[in-house]
Amino acid sequence: MQQIAIVTGGTSGIGLATAQALRQAGYTVYTFSRRGRGPEGLHHLCADVTDEDAVRTAVEQVIAREGRLDLVVNCAGFGISGAVEFTDTADAVRLFDANFFGMVRVNRACLPYLRQSRGRILNVSSVAAPVAIPFQAYYSCTKAAVNDYSLALANEVRPFGVTVAAVMPGDIATGFTAAREKSAAGDDVYGGRIARSVAKMERDEKTGMAPQVAGAYLCHLARKKRLKGLYAIGFTYKFFCLLAKLLPVRVLNALVFQLYAK
Repeated sequence: MQQIAIVTGGTSGIGLATAQALRQAGYTVYTFSRRGRGPEGLHHLCADVTDEDAVRTAVEQVIAREGRLDLVVNCAGFGISGAVEFTDTADAVRLFDANFFGMVRVNRACLPYLRQSRGRILNVSSVAAPVAIPFQAYYSCTKAAVNDYSLALANEVRPFGVTVAAVMPGDIATGFTAAREKSAAGDDVYGGRIARSVAKMERDEKTGMAPQVAGAYLCHLARKKRLKGLYAIGFTYKFFCLLAKLLPVRVLNALVFQLYAK
């Protein structure tokens, strides 16, 4: 039977690469985004993940057309940077609303149908979850929340045959970098460290892996028979995540300081 998938943030970056990989693997793919038009060859529905009614309506449209749902891949999100001290709380709330609660809204709307199909949810997180990045603290926090949510949800829905995992990319060369909302407020107080930290991160991103690598990996996980709770993409980032588990917190944070906060 044809597998039906929803990919949020599916018109750019990792989301688009994932949607294209799933289509090539034989899935019928619906992309959700705020854009009015989607990629050629994919079904697209305009649905802002921060709008619960829009999300529910879009999911119902998929079910009305296809009669089932087998896979949800949550890629929608954005980034902000700046010092915690100088970041407006409203901006942090807005980030959580998209990166975390946007995923929550989509999964809540989809779970009744995934229970019927014994389907799968893949939530895109980040290596910035286990390795918290200074001057991108709130982004790291949203992704840490995605990881814990995914592990808890996996156990809640396990008896229904629904599987859930969080997937942690590292540096990816996508439009995410240019779209990051950067604030240099307080950089004079912090001795230029905010700008230096973000500039280094963006250099790493621009030379990072292609989004197609992440898309192919997510497609692989979508089809994998057995699923564990957390995955990192690429040997280097798997190694970083292993270090985050093995090193004392003081040592790990000292290394991160040397890389991104000095």
